[in-house]
Amino acid sequence: MNPDPLIAKYQDLLKQRPNDELLHFSLGKALYDAGRLPEAEENLKAALKAKPDWMVVAMLLAKIAQRQNDKAGARAFYEKALELAIAQEHEGPEDEIRTALTHLNG
Repeated sequence: MNPDPLIAKYQDLLKQRPNDELLHFSLGKALYDAGRLPEAEENLKAALKAKPDWMVVAMLLAKIAQRQNDKAGARAFYEKALELAIAQEHEGPEDEIRTALTHLNG
């Protein structure tokens, strides 16, 4: 599936509602899926700033940092995501994050 129409849709919606964290997340995820990491990172950081307890966003930001060879950034976001996963009792993501941290540290 070509992500460009989805990206354009979310960009247009964000022009109307620039402070909508769900739109920032949706656009960030679409950009991530399209491999447009700097733009994805910008939107996902806006979403996380608006909703600091958003575990999935922290995980995506960790993956972006990792793909950009920023191990320290990836570790910081994974650690934040791990804290959130534990606090929110998300066992599946907790296991995924622990595995990712093990690979980063290994």
